[in-house]
Amino acid sequence: MSYIKHKSEESVEDYLENILILGKRLSNVRSIDIANEMSFSKPSVSVAMKNLRNNQYIQVSQEGFITLTESGRKIAESVYEKHTLLTDWLVFLGVNTETANADACKMEHDISQESFEAIKKHIQSMLS
Repeated sequence: MSYIKHKSEESVEDYLENILILGKRLSNVRSIDIANEMSFSKPSVSVAMKNLRNNQYIQVSQEGFITLTESGRKIAESVYEKHTLLTDWLVFLGVNTETANADACKMEHDISQESFEAIKKHIQSMLS
């Protein structure tokens, strides 16, 4: 079984993760905030937000504020958990933070849930 995801799936996960992260920092998340955070053009983000909305991952208020739906939040939290755990693990192993963050961003999309859970369990047992 292949765990390699299509680029469009990775893109959805990246957008949802960034909305989650921005939501922790800002009182309201707007498309411009996402464009600035991800260094994407406003038109690209606008198309992505339309797709996320059509797939019921986000809601956009009349004021343009973006919030995650339950399904969008579930995906975002899963990706964010993988990202943070993998980054922290790589840093612990001696990888510099910038490289660890970049590598974790790649790994979070392709790692199977089974492998991630095994790594997570191992790390937690080391900390106990």
